[in-house]
Amino acid sequence: MINLYNAHIASLSIHRVGNKSRNEGILLSETAHEADDELTPLLKEFFLKPFRDKEENYFQFSHDTDLEFHELYKLVSEIFAAPDNAHEFSRKIARYLFDQSTHPHIKSGEVYVAYLEGLQIDNEKVDGIGIFKSELKQDFLQFSEKENQLIANLEQGINLNKLDKGALIFNVKKEEGYKILSVDSNRYDARYWLESFLGVDAFEDENFFTKKYLKFCQDFAKDVVLPAEDKKEEVLFMNRAVNHFAKNDQFEETAFVNEVIDNPDLIPEFRHYKTERAPKYSIEDLTTFPIANTAVTAARKKIRNVINLDTNIQIKMDFINPESAERFVEKGWDEEKQMYYYLVYFNQEQKS
Repeated sequence: MINLYNAHIASLSIHRVGNKSRNEGILLSETAHEADDELTPLLKEFFLKPFRDKEENYFQFSHDTDLEFHELYKLVSEIFAAPDNAHEFSRKIARYLFDQSTHPHIKSGEVYVAYLEGLQIDNEKVDGIGIFKSELKQDFLQFSEKENQLIANLEQGINLNKLDKGALIFNVKKEEGYKILSVDSNRYDARYWLESFLGVDAFEDENFFTKKYLKFCQDFAKDVVLPAEDKKEEVLFMNRAVNHFAKNDQFEETAFVNEVIDNPDLIPEFRHYKTERAPKYSIEDLTTFPIANTAVTAARKKIRNVINLDTNIQIKMDFINPESAERFVEKGWDEEKQMYYYLVYFNQEQKS
């Protein structure tokens, strides 16, 4: 869980990076950007707003051999060790980004390296480093006056409502490669930011495992429960799965299977499906882990609890009270009409 509202930009450096393969140059500022009481709050909102609205999918720096060989990891560690020298290291970060800017699709742009204080992550106040890039320019009109005449001039600039690329690096979990959040609004160069420049993998914490296991359950429900039973049972299975996660702090697979899988015949199917598909979800040997409530809440919002019928009717079931569907919804077959039906019991209609 993060809180960025009390964050403060302690220092900011701004550089310009071109596309190396197109022989575009690089401009490295001699000194850090001078704080401006009017501009700084706007820049803070420009940098941090995309992360407040984003699901917390954490990354970490990774290297095939050792993190000490990861260029950006080393530069970030140097800044955390000596924040007063942040500008000099920001120049090296911009140079490193320039060296990765070789694909013809990569656009030139301004690079901002900010040292941030007062970030809050997992109820701990920490410092952080923000690396941001603005690429797409927008046309705007600037007006001037000349001899009682208003003149419209077309200029180009950055839209402060949309950050093109950004990374927030929190000064926690250094040995694992720090906890990192990333945004990338432009998909024409998807590998450039995360892989070539940041060089990160998913951070495998309770949030990661909770999310991956629930995604595995969702696919099991679709691929196994639905064909073996019906749509109602698929929805109810996911209903029980999410509620099991919601009411427990620690996941334990045996307890989960016994509580969530109603049909005993599906238990070996569940084990087989996990063995077969586990590498896709990074849960090969995962049988117990702490549950992240934020990941459960996010998963609940994404999972559909609706039965869509080919007669243009929808039946929506309540994820909070799965027993309602089990007690008050019955499925059957009408011989005369040669059609399936759902029988729904209720006392009175609720006012919307």
